[in-house]
Amino acid sequence: MSKNLTTRAEDYSKWYNELVVKADLAENSGVRGCMVIKPYGYAIWEKMQGELDRMFKETGHTNAYFPLFVPKSMFEAEETNAEGFAKECAIVTHYRLTNDPDHKGKLIVDPEAKLEEELIVRPTSEAIIWSTYKGWVQSYRDLPLLINQWANVVRWEMRTRLFLRTAEFLWQEGHTAHASKAEAIEESEKMMNVYADFVQNFMAIPVVKGLKTESERFAGADETYCIEALMQDGKALQAGTSHFLGQNFAKAFDVKFTSKEGKLEHVWGTSWGVSTRLMGALVMTHSDDNGLVLPPNLAPIQVVIVPIYKNEEQFDAISEEVNKLVVSLRKLNISVKFDNRDTHKPGFKFAEWELKGVPVRLAIGPKDLENGTYEVARRDTLTKELVTKEGIESYIQDLLDTIQKDLFTRAVDYRALHITEVNTFDEFKDVLENKGGFISAHWDGTAETEEKIKDLTKATIRCIPLNRVEEAGSCVFTGLPSKGRVLFAKAY
Repeated sequence: MSKNLTTRAEDYSKWYNELVVKADLAENSGVRGCMVIKPYGYAIWEKMQGELDRMFKETGHTNAYFPLFVPKSMFEAEETNAEGFAKECAIVTHYRLTNDPDHKGKLIVDPEAKLEEELIVRPTSEAIIWSTYKGWVQSYRDLPLLINQWANVVRWEMRTRLFLRTAEFLWQEGHTAHASKAEAIEESEKMMNVYADFVQNFMAIPVVKGLKTESERFAGADETYCIEALMQDGKALQAGTSHFLGQNFAKAFDVKFTSKEGKLEHVWGTSWGVSTRLMGALVMTHSDDNGLVLPPNLAPIQVVIVPIYKNEEQFDAISEEVNKLVVSLRKLNISVKFDNRDTHKPGFKFAEWELKGVPVRLAIGPKDLENGTYEVARRDTLTKELVTKEGIESYIQDLLDTIQKDLFTRAVDYRALHITEVNTFDEFKDVLENKGGFISAHWDGTAETEEKIKDLTKATIRCIPLNRVEEAGSCVFTGLPSKGRVLFAKAY
């Protein structure tokens, strides 16, 4: 099969778009700004979803589901949140179509079917969930309330890109209520750490944990914790956020509880989420000019076996050997595919599975059968070696672990080379234009300076790292005093 991918060096954006489509992850749909996630792409998302769901449940959360539609008055109840999402809202105003009297077979909106109150198609679910929590919480015995939902949301984006920014996307959103401020902050930090654990250990992507600045904070939150990742083109990608909501939504929706001391108090809230944009991060962190490179922990197919034969007799003998190996690998919980299609030649299959990022490829022909060997190819390094069939199961198991670790190490090394400390604005602009990556610089802490730097360079403060060293310095832009360095970057 011919890949014909634009190279990353030629046009990174075009390479990404082509790869997502050609690797059968997703495609644009007939609906403006919306995508179709194809079976192979959805299989990766299911693995992400399954692992995250397990992690959420291990930390005490349970799943529920809330409506897609939010009455406008309910959406407006928490003003900051409503204003923050207002420009991205899709709104339902009518509930029926009728025949167009002037054009047979055409339908028009029935003017008689106007809704009494317009409905917002959820861009996020705080409003509908907190209005529900009012009826669920009366006493301290009802707390903490730890709920997650797997859902879709709609944000009317004007410029879209598969997985990274679409009008509708899939995500999970956790919404919790607590008896104290300290508990809610602890929850916000805990979920940020759950995300970091998942992204680093399953996606093999290193992240920086930090806090958003006030202007980058989630609308309606007192604090936003985030994990920031770095893509191969030197741009940052926000991989997950966890918000300490204070009592903002509790007060907006009058969610109160009677404390142990008998006092009536507002609860403290959090919300947190990751979305299918993680699929974009996965593609951009590891993949190369030959196609996808998937970490074994998230690959739908971890091992593919391709037979090489000239006649039916050879095929039958190879199949008998391979089927035994398939059974052995599956017992070790390794997902394996025996590509025994007779409609495509081995070269086509090699190219196809390379494009789709399968971590390990085995090939076996008559000579291998005779010698008791398999040709084993690694997708990440594109290297091959002959391995004897005795003990090949444990060899493959160890190889998958090695690939997972090597991908993470490679991404860590790349990021280490692309975190640059600067002390002047000229240095800042030079690194941004000629090197990219995270720029570690002093900032005077004002929204005005943050906005001016963004206007001049398109770089934003990605986060205030949680592990930053408090040190006196001078703002890279204004020269005013600074308490420590923050990370700037251009971002997706």
